Amino acid sequence: MAVAFTFPGQGSQAVGMGKDLADAFVESRKIFEEVDDALGENLSKLIWEGPEETLMLTANAQPALMAVSLAAIRALESRGFSLKDKVAYVAGHSLGEYSALAAAGFVSVADAARLLRIRGNAMQAAVPAGEGAMAAIIGLEQAEVEDACAEASKGSICQIANDNGGGQLVISGARAAVELAAKLCTEKGAKRALMLQVSAPFHSALMKPAADIMREALAGVKKNAPVVPIVSNVTVTPTSDPDEIARRLVEQVVARVRWRETVEWFGVNGVSTLYEVGAGKVLSGLARRINRDIATGAVGTAADVEAALAALA
Repeated sequence: MAVAFTFPGQGSQAVGMGKDLADAFVESRKIFEEVDDALGENLSKLIWEGPEETLMLTANAQPALMAVSLAAIRALESRGFSLKDKVAYVAGHSLGEYSALAAAGFVSVADAARLLRIRGNAMQAAVPAGEGAMAAIIGLEQAEVEDACAEASKGSICQIANDNGGGQLVISGARAAVELAAKLCTEKGAKRALMLQVSAPFHSALMKPAADIMREALAGVKKNAPVVPIVSNVTVTPTSDPDEIARRLVEQVVARVRWRETVEWFGVNGVSTLYEVGAGKVLSGLARRINRDIATGAVGTAADVEAALAALA
């Protein structure tokens, strides 16, 4: 049975993440140094020491999470692990796709860091502060959430941004439309409809200016076929074609993150174990709610690296 590596998205960040890896593996420390050099700043210090409110900013959180994921990959590789030989597929939640693709050699770590800084800034700047919003809808069928979004978005924008599985959907768009849709979801029987403390309406049509910026940014970097196919957030199909991957990364900015379908696809296509590579265990928790037949593991600390090496030997 096959193994897939998954890479976390925004929300998994925490001050101190990756420090254990950098202390234990020189190869991991070099990743943080490479990201610092690419961005021309000491992002590592922010990752390890905070302050938290600065790390949480989209433009910092995105390259920071990628750095931790790649530090974990380099730790594995320093002990002889081969992604190409041991892993059937990679996938990442939103920005995690960039981490997955850097791990698989689609772009360099330095280019991934620069792309994620551009992406974070572009997503933040796409909509004036306060005009967009996101809300988590718990315990309501997808069709009912889609109906609520359609009803609330007449003349405006409100859509499903994340299908995370386990009965959790996130909606995104113009603030008034999202607030109305959340109210309608409650009336339809949602267990919870919670407005999220986010800085922009991610994965909605309002992000089109950011998608245009990413199209130009991706055109300017060297792209290779990844050594392991990536299962796209947008299509939930595997691909190794560099041009298609770049197109999907652009589309991903405005499109739904189809994480429930991704985990389901893994189950149907012979994946027995999902490893979450990087900070936190959000994706592992989601995977267990989506498909209990798939085993999960994490690679975010030095101890995790040793355990994964033993399991994957």
